[in-house]
Amino acid sequence: MSRAPRPPLPGRKADANRIAEMIRVDHAGEYGAVAIYEGQLAVFGKIPSKVRIANQLRHMAEDEQAHLDAFDGFIRRRGVRPTALMPVWKIAGRTLGVATALMGEKAAHACTEAVETVIEGHYTGQIGELEAAGEDELATRFTQFRDEEVAHKALAVDEGAKEAFGYPLLSKLIEAGCRTAIGITTKI
Repeated sequence: MSRAPRPPLPGRKADANRIAEMIRVDHAGEYGAVAIYEGQLAVFGKIPSKVRIANQLRHMAEDEQAHLDAFDGFIRRRGVRPTALMPVWKIAGRTLGVATALMGEKAAHACTEAVETVIEGHYTGQIGELEAAGEDELATRFTQFRDEEVAHKALAVDEGAKEAFGYPLLSKLIEAGCRTAIGITTKI
């Protein structure tokens, strides 16, 4: 398991490449999250008896779209190269969304819970690095995004995520997929 990069000493600027990696990875992650919700809504949005979960998913998708829009701005303003893997993450996200929706509401919520578990830790680590580097604007925005992701996770748990059929395996597979995507996107 690789170790997280060490944050710079207080008062020192973070390596510009590290900041670019954070923005690239998080941009791709938010893009993937939007795709997951698109996939889930493609299933639940067409079933009249699933209005409640469809509305929950729409709300979370709106949050993810707002995060993606913010990262689009960071990419432009800071001249960061987006990942070349955006088409892959779009397909993977939509596929995961459709698959978990077809497994049922609890599985869809288990997907959210697993993704947000990884993302909460991911953002928390980045926030520490950004604060140490004096990147206050990014640290503040990442904190806002993390808190919204934690709210998504809490909703998913409240809605029975951990009661999904095969939850332990499903959760671990999704978490592993997220970690793998983060690792790959850091460089590509």
